[in-house]
Amino acid sequence: MTDDEADHRGLWDDAAVHARVAAMAQGDPGRQRFGSSHHGYRLRPPLTQDTIWLFEQQHGVRLPASYRRFVEDVADGGAGPAYGLLGLTEEVDDEEALHDLREEGRRAGFLSTPFPHTTEWPGPGKDGDADYSVGGSLVIGECGCGTFYRLVVTGRNAGQVWLDDPDWGGLTPGPDFRDWYLAWLATST
Repeated sequence: MTDDEADHRGLWDDAAVHARVAAMAQGDPGRQRFGSSHHGYRLRPPLTQDTIWLFEQQHGVRLPASYRRFVEDVADGGAGPAYGLLGLTEEVDDEEALHDLREEGRRAGFLSTPFPHTTEWPGPGKDGDADYSVGGSLVIGECGCGTFYRLVVTGRNAGQVWLDDPDWGGLTPGPDFRDWYLAWLATST
């Protein structure tokens, strides 16, 4: 076990997360909360260590600890902010907006390339900047209207969830994955 793994043992309380998601579903039976009609307050089964390890080997990365522990201990996607959390290896229908972004993230070297940004970065729609690099990040969710959540996998801000609005807002830094997900769990329905 690495020091990183030892520091993050017990990082997630699987039962507490599942209980909170169940309470959110019970408080929103009509699925009125934004995105809930898509994810249905369901959590996918967690992944095995071998599946996570294989993904990391294929992409030449070590996933950030808070995210890695989540997909191993709690769920491989499902209920989460906006339209929910994508599974690490989840296939996306080629008709969905996420399809091209998921395919981009599977290109050789894309995730292992250090994420270049450390502060907010304007999108091409704001100033015409064509150098809109998102290498080193993994799309983990869709907010709608062409806006997505990206988990920074490599670089100085590895572990943070950034908002990606390429047409208007650009890239906006956010908290660590654990803090991001817990903030969603803490919101009321």
